[in-house]
Amino acid sequence: MSHDPYQALRYGEYRWFLAGSMAMFMGFQMQSLVMGWQVYDLTHDPLALGLIGLAEAVPFLGLTLFGGYAADRLDRRALSLGSMGVLLVGALLLLTLAYRPLLRAVWPFYAIQALAGAARAFYRPASQALGAELIPREAYANAATWRSSAFHLAMVLGPALGGLLYGFGSARLAYGTEALLMAFSLASLARIRARGPRPAASASLLASLTEGVRFVFEKKLILSALSLDLFAVLFGGAIAMLPAFATEILKVGPQGLGLMRAAPAVGSVAMSLLLALRPPQQRAGRALLWSVAAFGLCWITFALSRNVLLSVALLALSGAFDNVSVVLRGALVQLHTPHEMMGRVQAVNSFFIGSSNELGSFESGLAARLLGLVPSVVLGGTLTLATVALTAWRVPQLRRLKKLEG
Repeated sequence: MSHDPYQALRYGEYRWFLAGSMAMFMGFQMQSLVMGWQVYDLTHDPLALGLIGLAEAVPFLGLTLFGGYAADRLDRRALSLGSMGVLLVGALLLLTLAYRPLLRAVWPFYAIQALAGAARAFYRPASQALGAELIPREAYANAATWRSSAFHLAMVLGPALGGLLYGFGSARLAYGTEALLMAFSLASLARIRARGPRPAASASLLASLTEGVRFVFEKKLILSALSLDLFAVLFGGAIAMLPAFATEILKVGPQGLGLMRAAPAVGSVAMSLLLALRPPQQRAGRALLWSVAAFGLCWITFALSRNVLLSVALLALSGAFDNVSVVLRGALVQLHTPHEMMGRVQAVNSFFIGSSNELGSFESGLAARLLGLVPSVVLGGTLTLATVALTAWRVPQLRRLKKLEG
């Protein structure tokens, strides 16, 4: 049978789901960029940027296993809608703050980001499990590609639009646009048919919570793929430090920062479209390892660059290589997870991703404070390369993995 690159998009509810997810991603990226610029403008301290990530990470990591449990027991659509409503409230609070700033204080930004972290702890596993309900199993790999495409297209448009609206307009205009995007996401999710509550749990709450963790740790392929992403992004990615690079190293304004934040997503979108149009990977394990290694090399070179165009190009390449691992990891998790455990396993997946992204932001800020901005990113990229080498050595079955379905 010939490869159908639009397989998942032929399902109407999945199209609404994808549109709503993209709007949410786009709005949240706008929020992160504008908030990062405002906080750095107030403090001129890279650690303050890291604290934004920490404020989101603490509630997210603390609640995400409960979010996975809820996603396997409650109506995933209703849970996604409720979580999305909280994210909309956060956007409206930022809009209110833009009209009535609290004496140039940074703590309201941290508080609103913490609220977003709590909401995403329930939204991420519920929405990812919901997406798997909207399509047949044979479309999972294709759906992972299109979901990654939507996510990274939002990461192109969100920072670029946020930088333009804030740079040429105001924080009010940027946060107002974010609130509209969140409202559209809420309306899109409402177009999906309710699925009803999940079967009642036969095990205790604690046993049910840990079941997803045990499943992941028993599946070495899934565990190695998640661990590789965790340590690669935790050490190698330094997206949270881009306001500092834009101000101190490359000396561009918020518009330039928007371009830099969008660049990784430009590369990701281009790679997503290429992966969607191509047949499935025949050497998935090697592709995963090489893509993460190339991601680390891009960040090392970016840290040493003093040319804006070269820096933007390297960020785009880092996004392209990162997208390969995102698509392969997402398809691997869905294809090897029973449907009734999808929420809890996706919560563990979210825990790994949240640890790498949000805690990675804090790690980047702390390392930049202790070692300096450039040395900290070079060291992080080097540790990413070491992580790839260690994974390839210790998990040979990942290195030998060919088709994901096998």
